[in-house]
Amino acid sequence: MRSAVDRSISAQMENIANEQREISDEKREEALRQTRVANEMRQRSELERMNAIEAERNAVASEKKAVEASEVAEKQRKLAEHQQQLAEQQQQMAEHQRIQAEFAKRTADTLSYIALGRSLGSISAIQAQSGNGEIANLLGYAAYLYTSRYKGDLYYPAVFQSLMQLSQSKVSWTEHVGAVMNLEYMPGKDNTLITVSNYGEIILCERIGNRLETKTLFKNNDYDFRDVIVDRTSGNIYAVSRTGHLVIILKDLKTIKTIALDKIVHPLRLHDINNNNMLVIGEKALALIDLKQMTVSSTKQLPFMVTHGARKAGLPLLFDNLGMMHLVKGLDSFDTTPIPVPGKVTSYCESKNTGVEAYGMSDGTIWMIDKNGKKQKLLGHRSRISKMKLNGRQLFSASYDGSVNLWITDKEKVEPMTMVETNNWIMHLCFNSTKNTFWVGDVKGNLTAVNISVPIMVDAIKKNLKRDLTTDEWNYYIGPNVPFESFFTNQGKGKTP
Repeated sequence: MRSAVDRSISAQMENIANEQREISDEKREEALRQTRVANEMRQRSELERMNAIEAERNAVASEKKAVEASEVAEKQRKLAEHQQQLAEQQQQMAEHQRIQAEFAKRTADTLSYIALGRSLGSISAIQAQSGNGEIANLLGYAAYLYTSRYKGDLYYPAVFQSLMQLSQSKVSWTEHVGAVMNLEYMPGKDNTLITVSNYGEIILCERIGNRLETKTLFKNNDYDFRDVIVDRTSGNIYAVSRTGHLVIILKDLKTIKTIALDKIVHPLRLHDINNNNMLVIGEKALALIDLKQMTVSSTKQLPFMVTHGARKAGLPLLFDNLGMMHLVKGLDSFDTTPIPVPGKVTSYCESKNTGVEAYGMSDGTIWMIDKNGKKQKLLGHRSRISKMKLNGRQLFSASYDGSVNLWITDKEKVEPMTMVETNNWIMHLCFNSTKNTFWVGDVKGNLTAVNISVPIMVDAIKKNLKRDLTTDEWNYYIGPNVPFESFFTNQGKGKTP
């Protein structure tokens, strides 16, 4: 029984051992399977690692190629930009050359038309002198038209003098017995003046068209009037005589008072100071006039002889026989400086806007001094300068040689253009408020009004146009290469007649 039991236990143990062996074999097989799986995963991992390395190498190569491609692209971009810049520069150069070519053409056309305008002005003057007024007006208007259209100088002598001649801008009247020594506009009236002569005449003159209506306010040939002022506030007229008298004509033009200037030898100029006082300038003394009392309130003897009196910065300016000039700030207050130009000063004027001063001399010379002190000598008159006016860049000068000259002062070469020419000494010159008309008085008692407004002159010429130029006239005077245009109607530009 024990042996059977042992055999039974042994059999059970064998079964257990077999089961254990089977389990062991299963585990071993599972371990082998796991090993194979691990080996496969390791191999796959190695393959993936190799693939990663290859991919990294490829990525590096691709990056290098990308960098190289980027550099090539950048170079191509820069090259393209450079080429574009070159193209833009070439385009700009082409545009600049086109503009230059157009400018050169316009310049050539401008110079050509300006030259044509000047030529037509000269021909117009010749035709007018020959009595061919109709063709002279047409050519004179054409001269103005081409000169103004192409920004030429309308004050060029050939053009401006033609306009003056054709528009009959100068009108003269003989009203005084003696020499006209001074002219003064009545306040607020551009066509009404007071004129005085060295024959003791004070005349009120009113221009109506080409007529001059006059009224003699005072006449005494014992007097020798040298200056006249019309008071802007009271309307009274003050005229000073070389004989030592101040004649006052009240606003009503009827009441006349006379003040004797006993201590003033040879009065030559008046200067309005304010509403209450006026200064009389004599050769050797000054007198202060009380306008309310109409008396001499005080006098001042001078240590020099006054040869000319003018106005500077609103104050009296005296020139003496010793080469000095004196700015009068009061009867006892003078700013004295040497006259900055050689010779005897007979006329002076200044421009407050530009700071330019002009000195007219006894020999006909004019010295112009700018605000920086630069001097320029102007030659054109043959005798004493009697009066000058500065109007912007224009200097007007009157002379004993019988002429009034216009000087355009901002040109590189300042040359005179004669605006009035007579055989008589011109004693005085004055402008109206618009600066469109000036009047001159001469030694023979003549009064001359001169219009210098280009628009007014052109309007007068246009009113005299009766027809257009014919085809033959156009081709002869202006030229077949210039497009025809109507001057008579100012229409039909580009049409043929």
